[in-house]
Amino acid sequence: MFKTLCLCAGLIALPLTVMAEQIAYRLDAARSQVAYEVAFDKDIIRGKIPINTADVRIDFAGGPSSVRVTLNAAGATSSFPFAEQALKGPKVLATGSYPQMTFVADNFRVGRTTAQVPGQVTIRGVTRPVTLSAQLYRQQGTNAGDLSKMSVHMSGAVSRAAFGATGWADMVDDTVRISIVARLDRQ
Repeated sequence: MFKTLCLCAGLIALPLTVMAEQIAYRLDAARSQVAYEVAFDKDIIRGKIPINTADVRIDFAGGPSSVRVTLNAAGATSSFPFAEQALKGPKVLATGSYPQMTFVADNFRVGRTTAQVPGQVTIRGVTRPVTLSAQLYRQQGTNAGDLSKMSVHMSGAVSRAAFGATGWADMVDDTVRISIVARLDRQ
């Protein structure tokens, strides 16, 4: 009798275990973007940084999720042409020596539609902790409960000085605001 009860309990719990696994997603790079903005005197410099690679795994049942992203710092753009050259130069991103940036976050938990994503960002070869706020949505046209196509909006900020990107500190603010829109397709 006890063995039968254990078997029944195991069969009931099995679907919960399956649901608690990470779902691997492929990034739709053409519909995703990493944008930044920073104060420049009384103006705002805005730009984008292309995404090279992304490995996204989300557990919607509260288990650990992970994100690993590599950005093409050398491909960064800016709303001011002269600022773009300075951005890639040795006093800011130094893309000649550090053509990529990375963000790695392991073991974070996703709530119903939001997450705080603590991770490590590497810029100019310097790695520092950063926490991004995330909101998760099913993409338009998907049915309720369909997690095959997701949109993730993330935001946060980093200090330029923390990474040694101190060029033109007298004109450009230290805080760089980051806004990410990631369109994900289940693998």
